[in-house]
Amino acid sequence: MDAASALDVTKLLRDWTGGDRAALDRLIPLVYDELRRTAAAYMHRERTGHTLQATALINEAYLRVIDINRIEWRDRTHFFALCAQIMRRILVDHARSRIYQKRGGGARPVTLDKALIVGEPAADLIALDDALSALAKHDERKARVVELRFFAGLSVEETAAVLKVSPQTVLRDWSLSKAWLAREMRQDAHA
Repeated sequence: MDAASALDVTKLLRDWTGGDRAALDRLIPLVYDELRRTAAAYMHRERTGHTLQATALINEAYLRVIDINRIEWRDRTHFFALCAQIMRRILVDHARSRIYQKRGGGARPVTLDKALIVGEPAADLIALDDALSALAKHDERKARVVELRFFAGLSVEETAAVLKVSPQTVLRDWSLSKAWLAREMRQDAHA
């Protein structure tokens, strides 16, 4: 998305927050392709034959975003980060429901590199979500770095802008978070 489009998105987000419902109608076509890419990336990590499809994931995220009251959108990056977080929550909730329906299932350790999901994707996603929640209790910013970099697919610079820290801080937090999460998930798998 070019700078002019990013400014258009930011303006429309602020207009929508201000009560202009027509701004939402103009916003959706501008953000849909990027949301589709994010949803497709999420779905690519899921098991083959997953009952959700990228379009359904976008639609569910859309319904949740428009239900959020009184959020002060800072810019397009803030919007996409929140949408990615909502998509993650939808997939985790879906995975938890699936595991519950199967009456259990053991989580296996995974790494946080490009090929995240190994083994049973629903259990891995739940294990990652649990570890990420534990990390957030210890260090909220590091957990946000993981959400923004891994789940939202933001660059180091975009993540730094959202969190209002330097890119070096993001890189340091990213590295430490991956190690912490891997250790946490290994411990949970052996418990």
